[in-house]
Amino acid sequence: MRSLLALWQKSLMAQLLSWMLVALFASQAISLAILWDYLQADLRAAARAEISSRAAAVSRLVETVPPDLRQDLIRISSTESSRFWVSDASPVTLETWVRQAFGQFEIPLAELLAAAGGSSAAGLPEESHLPAGADQQYFLSGATWTMPAHDHSELPILAQHLDFAKMNGAGVLVPLGDGRVLNAAYYKTISPSIWRTHLPLSLTLAAIIVALAGFLTVRRIASPLRRLIEAADTLGRGEAVSPLLERGPEDIRRTTVAFNRMQERIHRFVADQTRMLAAIGHDLRTPLTTLRLRAELVEDSELQARMLDTIDEIQVMTDSALALARQEASTEPTRTIDLTALVESVCDDLADIGQPVRFRPSARITYRCRPDALRRVIRNLIENAVRYAGGADVSLVTEASSVRVLVEDDGPGIPIDSVEDVFAPFFRLEGSRSRETGGSGLGLSIARAIARQHGGDIILLPRAPGLSAAVVLPS
Repeated sequence: MRSLLALWQKSLMAQLLSWMLVALFASQAISLAILWDYLQADLRAAARAEISSRAAAVSRLVETVPPDLRQDLIRISSTESSRFWVSDASPVTLETWVRQAFGQFEIPLAELLAAAGGSSAAGLPEESHLPAGADQQYFLSGATWTMPAHDHSELPILAQHLDFAKMNGAGVLVPLGDGRVLNAAYYKTISPSIWRTHLPLSLTLAAIIVALAGFLTVRRIASPLRRLIEAADTLGRGEAVSPLLERGPEDIRRTTVAFNRMQERIHRFVADQTRMLAAIGHDLRTPLTTLRLRAELVEDSELQARMLDTIDEIQVMTDSALALARQEASTEPTRTIDLTALVESVCDDLADIGQPVRFRPSARITYRCRPDALRRVIRNLIENAVRYAGGADVSLVTEASSVRVLVEDDGPGIPIDSVEDVFAPFFRLEGSRSRETGGSGLGLSIARAIARQHGGDIILLPRAPGLSAAVVLPS
């Protein structure tokens, strides 16, 4: 049940089809509730019209055939739902007539036809037509004399009509020319429930047709939406996405057009920003070279050393800015790799040069990424842990919607209020985690930029003691 609910919540097609079917069943249920009484009344009216017509026809035949054939004629005129018999013309009470009708229906049709010498009795059920639980008291319930619902001019004026068995039965008393009466009785239970009729089957067929039509319609709508979702997810991972075909319903087509325009603007904005940053970094080299030459001419050695240190620091920042620009402009293709093998190879490379790096083996994880860029992120975090904490423990953790590459250490950690600050470009902590290195403060900025280009992020969590750096990648 939970899996079906989860599918319904996630799938646009499932929701649209569900609401279409709910609307169909609700409309059909309301219609049936309104029309059910009318349907039952029409069925009863049709049954009364039929028994009246048959009674008129049988009465005419009875008066035309020889007297010795009349009884057989009456018997073979009976059906599963109707019975005929002749009685005296003396007045009969409603209760007496209904009891006589019940007695007639107790006789199986096969027995009636066999008594008349009919060969058609073969194959007929040898039991009563009455359902289980039907007795004389049931036949008497609702019994009343009635008027004909329609014009029955074929019947004599003195013909009488009645209902019995909760209006599931009807009777006609037709006076004959010899002073006797032809009695015609009809009984067939009209289903008290819609579910015992053909209507549920009709409703089911209608639901199947509507569901099929809805499925094709929703599929036509959902297909471009699915492509749009895949393209947005691919773009969020930093991969190149070809412009989507602008087709489908107007609303979907306009959404696709907006997505293509957004993608074009993002690429143009990133390209312009990258070119500007690269140009600034490149143009700074000329004045830096000039400053270095002039600093060489300063006679005060102490002043000269401070000037050269400042120039070197600016040079490092310039080179880092150019490295960031090159990273932003990188067009490394995306491909599927063994992420576990990639992380393990980074750890092995650092361990081979004497770095205290420990990798915790894990199951093979297949992942689609830009491997060189991701390798740079993992190496940066491991080197930071080794530099500031003296070692690193590396592991992979698979979660429901993500994969985490954990780099943990037992070092001094980072103050909780500086966890996000360290990702700012050129930011350096006052403590040993940055001052001793003399770095530019762009390492973590570049690493987070790469992780976010993959649709993920880098999260730093303080430990006791140490720090846990997690590269969170969407699965």
